[in-house]
Amino acid sequence: MDWLAAVRSLRDDGRPAVLATVIAVRGHAPREAGAKMVVAPDSTWDSIGGGNLEAEVIDRARAMIAEGATVPETLAFALNEHVANRHGRQCCGGEVQVLLEPLNVDPAVAIFGVGHVGYELARILSRLRLRLHLVDSRADQLDPLRLADVTAGPATVVVHHAPAPETVLRTLPPGAHIYIMTHDHAEDFLLCDAALHRGDLQVGLIGSNAKWARFRKRLLAEGHTDADTIRCPIGLSGITAKAPAAIAVAVAAELLASLPALAAPPAG
Repeated sequence: MDWLAAVRSLRDDGRPAVLATVIAVRGHAPREAGAKMVVAPDSTWDSIGGGNLEAEVIDRARAMIAEGATVPETLAFALNEHVANRHGRQCCGGEVQVLLEPLNVDPAVAIFGVGHVGYELARILSRLRLRLHLVDSRADQLDPLRLADVTAGPATVVVHHAPAPETVLRTLPPGAHIYIMTHDHAEDFLLCDAALHRGDLQVGLIGSNAKWARFRKRLLAEGHTDADTIRCPIGLSGITAKAPAAIAVAVAAELLASLPALAAPPAG
C-alpha cells in the first residue's frame, strides 16, 4: 500500500496518523524533495530515506499522535558524521527538512433513531466534516430516498439497519458522541445500558426530566454508578421549542460547543 492509499484507509477506519514530506534537500540525501511517508501508531507506509532520519521522524510523528497535535511541524536534519542521536549517524553529507502534518480523525457521531428529531439532527450534522452513523431498527427510516438530503453533505454518512442497535454501538470508536432517540423507550434503555458498559462514549438521551429520573433509577439499580455521565435532556437549555427542527438545532449547537475544532470544509 502506498502513502496515498494508506491515508484513505486510515481515514475510512477513523485512525489518526501523520504525513511526513521531504520539503527541502541541500546536498546529498537519501530521498528527493517531495518524498512522503505516512506514520500511524503501529505502522508506516512508504519511506523518506530510512536510517536515522526516518527513525527520528517516526518517533516525533508518533509523539504528535499521542499528544493529539493539530499543527504541522518542520524538522531539520544535518546528515553528516558529526551529528549523532539515539538512532546513530547518517553520513550522506546533506541537509534535509521534513514537514510533519497531522492527519486527525474526523469526530464520530452516532444517531440512534432516525425519526423526526433524528432526521433533522442528521440533516444539520451532515453539513459538517465528521463521520456520521445513522442507526435504526426500522428499515423504512433509512430509505435512501428519505436520506438523500443527508447523504449529499460533506459528512461521511454510514447507515446501519440494525434490529439490535446495541451491536452497532459496540463498534464505534472511543470518544464517539452518541444520541439516543429511538421510537421505543425500551430500546433507549438498552442502548444507555450498553453505552455505560463501554464507558468511553459521550452519551446524550432525548427526553424530559421525568424520563431521565425513571431511567436513572433503573440504571443505578443495574449497578451503573456512572449513570449521571449520560446527558438528559439534551440540547442548549435556553432553547425550549419542541418542534423537531428546533430540538435538532439545540442539540447540534451543544455538540459544536464541545467540539470547537469542528467546522465545515471551505465552500467551493
